[in-house]
Amino acid sequence: MFNSQRLILGRKRRKLTARALALAIGVSPITISRLENGVNEPEDDTVEALARALNFPRGFFFAEDVDELPAEAASFRSLSSMTARERDAALSAGVIAYLFIDWVADRFNLPATDVPELRGDATPEAAAQVVRANWGLGELPISNMIKLLESKGVRVFSLCEDTNNVDAFSCWRGDNPFVFLNTFKSTERSRFDAAHELGHLVMHRHGAPQDSRQAESEADRFASAFLMPTDDVMSRIRYVTDLENLIRAKKRWGVSVAALNYRLHKLRVVSEWQNRSLNIEMSSRGFRRQEPEGLPPETSSLWPQIFTALWRERITRDQIAAELNVPTGELDAILHRLTGGVSDGGETTVRLRAV
Repeated sequence: MFNSQRLILGRKRRKLTARALALAIGVSPITISRLENGVNEPEDDTVEALARALNFPRGFFFAEDVDELPAEAASFRSLSSMTARERDAALSAGVIAYLFIDWVADRFNLPATDVPELRGDATPEAAAQVVRANWGLGELPISNMIKLLESKGVRVFSLCEDTNNVDAFSCWRGDNPFVFLNTFKSTERSRFDAAHELGHLVMHRHGAPQDSRQAESEADRFASAFLMPTDDVMSRIRYVTDLENLIRAKKRWGVSVAALNYRLHKLRVVSEWQNRSLNIEMSSRGFRRQEPEGLPPETSSLWPQIFTALWRERITRDQIAAELNVPTGELDAILHRLTGGVSDGGETTVRLRAV
């Protein structure tokens, strides 16, 4: 039977209102409403029109229900500037990631989840120390945030959205944590986003503070302390004379100049006056648009291994997409820029199951 849930998912993924979809296929808005509410079964020509308008295979609309990703279950970094359609499109991409990870989990042994669960009154800085201790990281800089998260069982996907308003988000699905990153951003900012979302996973699994700004502030403080441990920073930077100091120093921790300045200000290495002056200079030099001396993009260790193993079995992305009843482009979107380069398999290993 026609699955109304799938119709809603496809429409939201394409950022269309019910009225806009009705106009695109030449029916009345009430027809779309009745289809989405499961009141009517569509005629064959209506299904074909929906498939063309939404760019999903016909079979997509007749497949089983999918786990939804409700807005309250996800932490979004740019909630204030994001439109409802942008939010729904990103959440819909998350649902497609669910379909894909279920397909992969049936065939591979994936890394088990090892994300500490912190409750109580621990500060974000203390939470960052606990996670580092649990993972045996000490005070050393983190070379690759994506590979680190993957090795601890976090399912990392890309957000390939044509908007600057969707930074990143994370969520729990049962016992499995997910992080979705905007991989079009600079590597430094994407690394901070990844650490920020880890903060949400660790501190806000059972609900963030009612004030979303407080939750975002806590996640920012976690990310700052996690990427730039106090002792390591203080042992290397005693004072800052100018912006060039920060540009040279930021490479050790793989963060943006702005993030390092923020951390040093919180650690009282940079005064209030210096912080304000440095931020003004960064803005005037366009550092928000182009990070100076940027790092090369981080890539996944997990996905290249999986696709290499699948290729040995002559299984292509097109075949996977066909089995999932989604366009291949949707798989490319959630894996965009994560599979570039050759994986050395150092942090994560997977094994193909007998199928």
